[in-house]
Amino acid sequence: MTTAANPKLDRLDLRILCQLQQNGRITNVDLADAVGLSPSPCLIRVKRLEQAGYIAGYGANVRLEKLSDTLTVFTEVTLADHRREDFVRFESSIRSVPEILECHLVSGGYDYMLKFTTRGVNHYQTLIEGLLERNIGIEKYFSFIVIKSPFVKNHYPIQQLLTMDE
Repeated sequence: MTTAANPKLDRLDLRILCQLQQNGRITNVDLADAVGLSPSPCLIRVKRLEQAGYIAGYGANVRLEKLSDTLTVFTEVTLADHRREDFVRFESSIRSVPEILECHLVSGGYDYMLKFTTRGVNHYQTLIEGLLERNIGIEKYFSFIVIKSPFVKNHYPIQQLLTMDE
């Protein structure tokens, strides 16, 4: 259902979102030109997308490798018990760990996939030991250290994921 809080998006809205993902600092005039609108209607659409929550915020993509050597680790976590409160306890506890960048509840042979960014193996091990000491329901975990990331995309393929009505 389309509501004022959740308006139906058209191809121009999707183009705006694609452009803003690529360059959040683009001027409204350049954005309007890129999507084929005049500046005033473009700005109105951007404000509507922001108010409806389609645009969560604007920020810089920092190249961490330029600042320091870091280690990325993907960790599979299996919980000992699978009651609703076990999942809630685990999720609320790890939410406060700054080095955990992503947490995904997944199907398959384990419960969660976590993405850590740490200073190195020792830092990661200290974090895992700390999580185990918290007694938040972790039965077992498996770690996968990233050797190389040939590419990391920081944007969604909006046009490929959504069918265009027009």
